[in-house]
Amino acid sequence: MKLDACNALITGASAGIGREFARQLASRARSMILVARRDEKLIELADQLQREHPKLVVHTGKVDLADLAQLRTFLEQLDRDKVEVDLLINNAGLGDSGPFAESDPLRNKEMTVVNVETLTLITRHLLPRMIAQHRGAILNVSSSAGFLPIPGSAVYAATKAYVTSFSEALRAELRETGISVCALCPGPVVTEFQQVAKRGGARPNIGPKFLVVTVEQVVREALAALEADRPLVVPGFAMKVLMLLVRLMPMPVLRWVARMSPRPRGVV
Repeated sequence: MKLDACNALITGASAGIGREFARQLASRARSMILVARRDEKLIELADQLQREHPKLVVHTGKVDLADLAQLRTFLEQLDRDKVEVDLLINNAGLGDSGPFAESDPLRNKEMTVVNVETLTLITRHLLPRMIAQHRGAILNVSSSAGFLPIPGSAVYAATKAYVTSFSEALRAELRETGISVCALCPGPVVTEFQQVAKRGGARPNIGPKFLVVTVEQVVREALAALEADRPLVVPGFAMKVLMLLVRLMPMPVLRWVARMSPRPRGVV
């Protein structure tokens, strides 16, 4: 699918990767729906985009995506307003870092709802219309963490494994419909995500500098992959090589690596 004149819906659009998707698509899209919890940041972004691109139509949706009742109300409003969406970017996500035994059960629930249930519900709601029109694209923001179990990020990595697997299966189902599906699996990216995911007293762990990719590059490579109808994209050359090696390793080797890794803080 060519992205010119698309009608995009972007979740988690108030900051980070979601905000950058809005910026890079603004010169090409016909309309955008920006969804996030923080209304003031959404309005600020929408005003900026419309000043820079007067022909662009921008709507905002203040929705707490961890609240499925709010999500359903929002989706019903889209139907009532007959809003067209032919590009869905499921970007919203929550993370956590630290030992699972010390994790906050509420945080685990919210993470599972936003990363798995919300993504699935939005996709299910919008996909039939795309199929009927024989036009559409879905970009699911997963993570390289989904390629392997990660001690200290057990729930997060598991939810991202779901996103990647779901994207691959959906792509196979839709191969005759003209709908593109792509999973974006970035490695370390400097955004506020790490700050939010860390627990009290801990510093965000971004990872080795040579693996870090800018948010601009992540979005640029993701949109290029979507237009090229590629199933999966790992931004950055170093991360591509590393994740290729990881995916080729047998599980016993990955288990050994996990055992040799430093234990999460608090585990004895």
